Amino acid sequence: MATRSAGEIFLRIQQEAGNLTQLVWQPRLGSAVDVPRLDLPDAVWAARRVKGSLYALEVERLANEAQSNRFQLAGYPPLELGKDATIEWRRDYFHNRTSGLDYFRMVKPEDFATVGDAHAIWLLNRHQHLVLLAQAAEITGTASYAETIVRHLESWWEQNPHERGINWALPSEVAMRALSWIWVFHMVGKRFPAPFRHKLLSGIYRHGCFLANNLSIHTSPNTRLLAEAVALHAIGALFPQFPRAQRWKTQGRDVVRKQMEFQVRPDGGHFEQSNHMHVYAMDMFLFHLAIETDAPLWFKDRLGKMAAYLDALLGPERKAPMFGDEDGGRFFHPYGTPVECYGRATLATASLLLDQRGVGTEYGFEEADVFEQGIWWLSSRLLRQLSRPRDARGGDLQFTDSGMTSGSRDDLSVVFKWGGFGYGYAGHSHSDVLSLTARLGGEELLIDAGTFTMAEPAADREWFRSVAAHNTVRIDGMEQAQPTGAARWEQKPKVTHTDAWTASVSYSGFTHKRHVNLFRAGLVIITDEIDGPGGEHFLEQFWRTGLEVRMITPACFAIGSRARLHLQPGTSRDWEVGGEFGWRSRVYGSRESCTVVRASMRTAKLPVKMIAVIDLNGAYDEWPL
Repeated sequence: MATRSAGEIFLRIQQEAGNLTQLVWQPRLGSAVDVPRLDLPDAVWAARRVKGSLYALEVERLANEAQSNRFQLAGYPPLELGKDATIEWRRDYFHNRTSGLDYFRMVKPEDFATVGDAHAIWLLNRHQHLVLLAQAAEITGTASYAETIVRHLESWWEQNPHERGINWALPSEVAMRALSWIWVFHMVGKRFPAPFRHKLLSGIYRHGCFLANNLSIHTSPNTRLLAEAVALHAIGALFPQFPRAQRWKTQGRDVVRKQMEFQVRPDGGHFEQSNHMHVYAMDMFLFHLAIETDAPLWFKDRLGKMAAYLDALLGPERKAPMFGDEDGGRFFHPYGTPVECYGRATLATASLLLDQRGVGTEYGFEEADVFEQGIWWLSSRLLRQLSRPRDARGGDLQFTDSGMTSGSRDDLSVVFKWGGFGYGYAGHSHSDVLSLTARLGGEELLIDAGTFTMAEPAADREWFRSVAAHNTVRIDGMEQAQPTGAARWEQKPKVTHTDAWTASVSYSGFTHKRHVNLFRAGLVIITDEIDGPGGEHFLEQFWRTGLEVRMITPACFAIGSRARLHLQPGTSRDWEVGGEFGWRSRVYGSRESCTVVRASMRTAKLPVKMIAVIDLNGAYDEWPL
């Protein structure tokens, strides 16, 4: 157990004293306090601009479902409670568990037997569906959407008193909910009766009091802390009439800036080694910049590098691989584009906002990308251009601090993830060093397995973040680091980088070196070299695809419409190649079958070389390796 500093101990004592004070004397907002309007872009203009679009129709459809108490939370089965049902906000409906009203410090979100899947509970309690209802109210002018918001919030306040229960157990979830309430107040606050309007303001104020006293500075200095700081700054900046508003604005701003330096590497990649968390963090920084007028130039420059990193991940097909954890959540729009391409809305917002802030960007986007996020965040003067063509890019983009290379040749795009595990205990990293993904036009040639779950059952959590779930090599059944909990790794491996397409990973006395060659027309040649101690060893090379697979010869497989995969697991005769059943998760909470081609061999002598050739010309049934 890590030793706590005197400063951390003092902060924790302060926090607990403040929390107990709030528990006994609940923060109250004076009845005379009102906020005429928020300094956010005109929601009426945004609603008028999107009206009639496919986006607006989708918002209306989702709002109608929310009115009927039907919710699609990430990839979980649809939650259908019935139109007249009262939502049980502390209930995990998927596992039939409801937790009580214990003081939030006594609640253990990881205790599945007691609370169920906390993440499933929190996705609904972020109240992002209320923002959709508010958008639908503005787009259609229908009063019933605002009435549903009132009904849902009244029941939530009744079931979740301040600092009691699962929905207060994680400050970052309090932050996400506070941001949703801010958007609701901004969009449709004028439609509410005065008593309810003040009640909503009081709820936002209490959330600010809670966040100011519970920033996860020592417990979760990652996207959780960032969300808390962004929300605290927003409450302080947008509600200057609140007591302590200026203090909150400054406190939140200072933490956000510090986390930009701490969490984002110099090349723009996020330090958790999760593509999903990169977009989460980027959205938070973008929203902060949208409402913070005096952000320093270095902050904008680093955010511009995050945009360049995301653009490289999205590639020409505008779909990013999901290396690392993906939790099905969004910072703003909860039911947007498919998870593998949801970063498009983020990149569109960055392109428009950073251009205005003096940081040039050249990333293309479509009108639908702007409608999902930017049109609600940015002033109309920034939105004169709602689409922009993307410049055709070829060649390679290398990010040496984060350990990622993105390259394209004609209609082939490859992402090589050679960077190590994330910061600290690397809770959102997977055992995926030296893995790669590939797209061939619109075809998913090589895919990442995804996440599926971060809770129960534990075996599923472990499998989806294991070596076997990624396109790399497993040695003697080992992981590249030691999992010691659902969000923790120890004994992380050492990574050595040679060039854009060559790197090695070392752990448990073994070294795996991989070189990817894209330079021969129509061919991708992947060479793996494994070295280590003597004795018999079992090596496995995994290739996971989202396409139909057909065996041509024992070492050659047709994948999709035109690619062929040729394998040679070294010089030993004791090797096998075959296609087998596998899993993939497109979005958190769901999984489906896919095909895995696995080459395996037993050897009594290292080093060993294993070669794979992806032939995009389909010219050979066998390859002279």
